[in-house]
Amino acid sequence: MENSKRDAMLHEDIAHLINRLAIPTIISQLITSLYNMADTYWVAQLNNDSATAAVGIVFAIMALIQALGFFCGHGSGNYISRMLGANKVKEARLMAMTGFTLAFILGIVLMAFGLIFLEPLAYALGSTSTMLPYAKEYMSWILIGAPIMMAALVMNNQLRFQGNSFFSMIGITTGGILNIVLDPLFIFVFDLGIAGAAIATIISQGISFILLLWGIMKSDSVSYSLKDIRLDLYHLKNIFKGGFPSLCRQGVSALSTAIVNLCAGPFGDAAIAAVSVVNRIMQFCFSIVIGIAQGFQPVCGYNYGAKRYDRVRSAFSYTVKAGTIFTIFISIFCFLFAKDIMVLFQSDASSQILDIGMVTLRVQCLTLALTVFLTVSSMMLQVVGKTRPASLLASMRQGMALIPVVIIMTSLFGLFGLEIAQAIADVISLLVSIPMVIIFYREMKEEEKGFPDAKAS
Repeated sequence: MENSKRDAMLHEDIAHLINRLAIPTIISQLITSLYNMADTYWVAQLNNDSATAAVGIVFAIMALIQALGFFCGHGSGNYISRMLGANKVKEARLMAMTGFTLAFILGIVLMAFGLIFLEPLAYALGSTSTMLPYAKEYMSWILIGAPIMMAALVMNNQLRFQGNSFFSMIGITTGGILNIVLDPLFIFVFDLGIAGAAIATIISQGISFILLLWGIMKSDSVSYSLKDIRLDLYHLKNIFKGGFPSLCRQGVSALSTAIVNLCAGPFGDAAIAAVSVVNRIMQFCFSIVIGIAQGFQPVCGYNYGAKRYDRVRSAFSYTVKAGTIFTIFISIFCFLFAKDIMVLFQSDASSQILDIGMVTLRVQCLTLALTVFLTVSSMMLQVVGKTRPASLLASMRQGMALIPVVIIMTSLFGLFGLEIAQAIADVISLLVSIPMVIIFYREMKEEEKGFPDAKAS
C-alpha cells in the first residue's frame, strides 16, 4: 500500500494529485475556522461588547496552542513524508510517536502555567478591567483542553503528510460541526454564557482527538506504539528543524494578536471586538489558502525526498495559481458584502463594532490574494528542511511585518492606522518572499547538475 502511494506521489498528474489531497484539507480548514468563528458569533448574541472582545483576547492563547501543536505536527510530519519518500518506514514510525508524545507534554506544561498565572496573562494579552472576568472564564476552560488540542493537531498533520487527508478531514470536520451545534446549547440552554462556548470547544476537540486516533489505526499511516517514543537529541532536533517555521507562523500570531489588542485598547472594547471579529472572518477566508498549501506539502516532501525537483517546481507553480484565483473571488465577495458579514456578529446597525469592522475587512480584502505566494513559499521551504528562510517567511505576515507596522500606524494615524496595518504588512511580506523562492530554485538547479535523474519526468 505504501509503495503504491509513493508511486502516486512521484508519478500522478500534479494538478490532479494536489486537488485530491487539497480538497479534504480545505474542508478541514474551513470547518476549523467555522467553529473558531462560532464562539465569536454565539457570544456576540449575548449583546455584550466586553464578552465579544474577551473571545478575541483568548484567541492569542488559541494561536499559541496551535503554534505548539503545529510545531510538533509539522516538525514530525515533514520528516515522515521525506522518510516515506525515501522508503524508510521505520524511521517515519519512530518520529510519528515522538511528535505525538512531545505535543501532549507541552500541552500539560502550557495548561499548568496558564492556570497559575491566569489574571496577569489576561492583562498581558490586552484585556481591560471590564472584560477581565469574561476573559478569565473563557481562557481557563481553553487551557484545560490544551493537551488534547495539541495532540489532535499532531495527528491531523501527520495524517496529511502521509497523504491520508481524508481521515484527517473526518476527525476535524466532525469535531467542528459538533462545536457549532454545542455552542448555543451550552451558552443559552444551559445558561453557561461565555464559559459554555469554551466548554463546547474542548468537548468537540476531544471527539476530534478520538476520531483522528481511529483514522491513524484504520488507514495505512505509520502506527503508534509506546516503544517508539524517542525524546532524544536527534528526533527533537529534526522536529525543531521541520516545525520551527510553524512555531514562528503561529507563535507570532499569538504575539501580534496581543499587541494589536493593546494598540486597539485606547479606542475602547468595541475596537478590540471589531478587530477580533475581522480576524476570525479573514482566518476563515485564509483557511482556503492554508488548505491548498497543505495539499501541496506531502507532494513536495515526497518528491523532494526522491529528488524529483521538476515536480516540486510544477507543484509549487500550480498551488500558487490555484490559491490566488480562489482568494481573488473570496476577496471580491467579502469586499462587496462587508456590512452584511459584520452584521452577523453585531446586529446593531449603528454599532461602533460594525463601523470599524467594515473598514478593516474591506482593506484586508485588497491584499488577501497576495498572501498565497508567501504562504506556499514558506511551506515549501519548511518541507524541504530550509529552516531559516522558512521561519523568516512564516513569521513575517503576522509578526515581523505586522507588529512594527501596527505600532507605527496607530501612533501616526490612530484608529485608521489600526484598520490598514494588516494590509500593509501583507505587501511587505510578499516582497520578502520572492527572493527567497528565487534562491531556492537556483539551489535545486545546482543539485540537478549532480543528479541528472532529478530532471526526469
